Amino acid sequence: MKNEPNAFLPVVPGLLLCGAVTLAAYALEAAETRVFGRAWLESLVLAILLGTGVRTLHRLHPRFESGIHVGAKLLLEIAVVLLGASVSAGALLENGLGLIVGIAGVVVIAIVLSYFIGRGLGLPKKMAMLIACGNSICGNSAIAAVAPVIDADGKDVAASIAFTAVLGVVVVLGLPFLVGLLSFTPVEYGVFAGLTVYAVPQVLAATASVSAASVHIGTLVKLVRVLMLGPVVLVLSMIGRRGGSGNARLRLSHLVPWFIVGFLLLLAARSAGWIPEAALVPAHEAANFFTIMSMAALGLGVDARAVLRAGGKVTSVVVLSLLGLGAVSFVLIRLLAV
Repeated sequence: MKNEPNAFLPVVPGLLLCGAVTLAAYALEAAETRVFGRAWLESLVLAILLGTGVRTLHRLHPRFESGIHVGAKLLLEIAVVLLGASVSAGALLENGLGLIVGIAGVVVIAIVLSYFIGRGLGLPKKMAMLIACGNSICGNSAIAAVAPVIDADGKDVAASIAFTAVLGVVVVLGLPFLVGLLSFTPVEYGVFAGLTVYAVPQVLAATASVSAASVHIGTLVKLVRVLMLGPVVLVLSMIGRRGGSGNARLRLSHLVPWFIVGFLLLLAARSAGWIPEAALVPAHEAANFFTIMSMAALGLGVDARAVLRAGGKVTSVVVLSLLGLGAVSFVLIRLLAV
């Protein structure tokens, strides 16, 4: 028993540093909101940028490393579990099975398309998959959730998030212009925004200037994409394990990461109404905090000079992948005539 506290002590300095970067990111986001009326860069993005800046400009003492590693992995897995309490399958089924199946199909097609675009432009397999999942599901959150499953390198995660985040801001600003250009109705535009914009807050920002109907349907479509995170990560986990160890009798715990099981259990509990309403907001806030703190840890493990070497390729892959997602989404909207 005496050794247990001592075993925890080595991670404290790194976790405290991650916490300090996280608080700084929150403060900068609040300052953006006060000055500009909105946060152009969310605290999640700011955390990884600040962490990367600290790592690049200052050589960290080795005592920080173990805590940074725990922050980047364990806290992220806890955040994914808590994310399951944020979505309910019931509200989604009310909007038609055809639309739900279509959205799932778009996500699968977009992942495959984006992955092969990345590989075709010379990106490593893991980085190509990170960008594919980020573009096709829910941006930074999907990249963060997929990373531990495919054992992605920290610099690949940081680069993927940084470039997708910048492009996400551009998409939010430019998407409303497509209403007239593509002759979208408010509902069609909401579906398109839900299929192409990365984060739920960004969907709200991209649709609020069009109509309330766009906001409503866009949010629901976005939630369907979020629901795809669990199955996608589960499949990637099984693919990653297959053939790797040569053991045909792998245990279920080896095939299914514990945090994906937790995500699906909380999703089922939320859908069944077993989670009290009073617990939903704290769960969401905790998931958000742990995600941001894990992004700070990822940033603290990355030297920006290494990330910048892959800048041109990553930018091209992200842009082309997003254009492919937009094209597939447009086809779905015309086929379903929503």
